[in-house]
This record gives sequence, structure tokens and C-alpha cells, in this order.
Amino acid sequence: MSVSISNCFSNLLCQEDSSGVFSGESPGCSNSDLESPACVEESISVFIKNERHFVPDYDCFSRFQSPSLDAAARLDSIAWILKVQAYYGFQPLTAYLSVNYLDRFLCSRRLPQTNGWPLQLLSVACLSLAAKMEEPLVPALLDLQIEGAKYIFEPRTICRMELLVLRVLDWRLRSVTPFNFIAFFAYKLDPSGDFIEFLISRATEIILSHIREVIFLEYWPSCIAAAALLCAANEVQSLSVVNPEHAESWCNGLRKENIMGCYRLMQEIVLDNTRRKSPKILPQYRVTVRTRMRSSDLSSSYSSSSSSSSSSPNKRRKLNQTHHWVHDDKGNNTEE
Repeated sequence: MSVSISNCFSNLLCQEDSSGVFSGESPGCSNSDLESPACVEESISVFIKNERHFVPDYDCFSRFQSPSLDAAARLDSIAWILKVQAYYGFQPLTAYLSVNYLDRFLCSRRLPQTNGWPLQLLSVACLSLAAKMEEPLVPALLDLQIEGAKYIFEPRTICRMELLVLRVLDWRLRSVTPFNFIAFFAYKLDPSGDFIEFLISRATEIILSHIREVIFLEYWPSCIAAAALLCAANEVQSLSVVNPEHAESWCNGLRKENIMGCYRLMQEIVLDNTRRKSPKILPQYRVTVRTRMRSSDLSSSYSSSSSSSSSSPNKRRKLNQTHHWVHDDKGNNTEE
């Protein structure tokens, strides 16, 4: 049975009075209290309470270690999402939401195959939905399929996949992510506000670089945000003395053992990435040519240089000849 796209999205029309939507009032706080510490604390507590509804199932990490889910294929999909995010200048939140939708879908529904075109179609659909949620300008579906996409899907095919993702995720796209906590935790870590911008920027980089790792599916967004900020604080001399165990006091609902476990894991990966990016010193080889030449031979070589100029092109042709070896399917090497 075919599904009409227009009929499916007609149910999204809001039937409420729009006066309350655009009034700027928050359900729990009045306009005068929106910036008050108590209201912010209450909002963060609500995020921590609800974040469990926007993370993959508890056994998702173990499933990625089994043949039912392909961790390598997931890694390729996330790498492609990050390339497109960088190409179009999407917000970090857009990339994170894309991966969040991807993981939640994979842990709830099986694809026909663990890699290949089904996973790429799912990746395109998740990125498209995330971009529609967060970006003011969203490229066309065909323009979204760039940066090494192996398959190109028609827009109507992607729209059908988007509808399937929406159904599997129960239409819950406004996920709680680490970015809901970063600014609040940064002020807790640096009350003076001297390094707030650096902490938020560096923690964002760390979070995006770690969404590739399957093991972080075991940690909730608030824990990931706290651990990323602690890693960023290590790069600031005046904040490097902060005790990571004190992060539990930043807000109710945080658990010290979870934060410390995630923090240690992030530190290991950050150090490993630093070693990989460090410049490698290539070994230098000295080549010496031992020749025996008398002074008479040296003078004669200069006198014969003019006479040898006519034959030099032939010598160059011989020296510049290259041999190309082709390895055929039968394991034989042939020279071209």
C-alpha cells in the first residue's frame, strides 16, 4: 500500500492557539525568571530526568560487538555525516542528532543488510531530518548526497525512509544531547567566566570526535558533556587542578562513577589521537658514491662534455624509461 507524503505530514499541523507559542513564556518560569539560576537549574534537572528517553537501548553497545550490527559500517556512516556537516557548515548539534537518530534506529530495527545501500539510505535520511530540525537553510536531498556517497537515492526514496525513521523513533526528534548541558557545566567549572568560550568550543570538538566510538553509547548525554569539559579543562593551566570527582556536584542526577569512567576513556582517546597527529620524523638515508678518478680523467671529462651533448638525449631517454608492473588476478606479475 502506498503512503501519501502529504497525508502523513498533514497530521503535524498544530491545532493550538498560536498566541501562547510566540509569547516567549516558559511553562515553568515567567519571563522575569527565565535567566534566574533557579530556573536554569530546574531546566537542567528536567533534561537529566528525560535524557534516558533519547539514548539507544542499554544493550546497543553489546549488539555492535555481534554480527547483528556492523560497527565498521557505522563508522563509515558517521564519517560521511561529519564530512557533509563540514562541507555545508552545519552546526555540531546537527551532526550529533544525525548520529543519535542513526543509533536509535539501528538498535530498534534491523536493516536488510548491515552495510551497503540500506545503511547509506538511513544515514542520508537521519542527516536530512537533523538538518530540518536545526538548520535555517537545508540543501535539497540530491545536493545532500555528496562527499563520497556511494549511492544516489531519489528524493521520494529518502522521504519514505524519513517517515520510517520517524515512526521507529516515535517522532521524538528533539533529543536531549550533551549540548544541552555544556554551557551550564562550563560555568560551574569556571565561575569567573574567563575561559567559558574555550571550554565550550574545545568540549564540542571532543564530543564530535568521540561520537564515532561505539563504547560511548553506554554513557548518557549529561555524563558525556561533563567528561568532555573536564578534558578541555586539562588544557587550561589554571583549571587543570580541578578535581574531576567534584563534577558530581554540578547538578542533581549526575553520578561520579559514570563521569569518571567516561572521562578516563576520553582522555585515553584524546592522547591516542594526539600521538597519531604528531609529525613523524622520516629516517634520512645518506647515499655515497665511491669512485676512483684521477686528475687527468677529471680534465678529460670537461673536454669531452661538448662532444657528448649530442648523445645525451639518448641517454636521458634510457634513464627515464620506467617499468610498470601489473599484478593480474592469477597472481602473475607482467611488465609493461
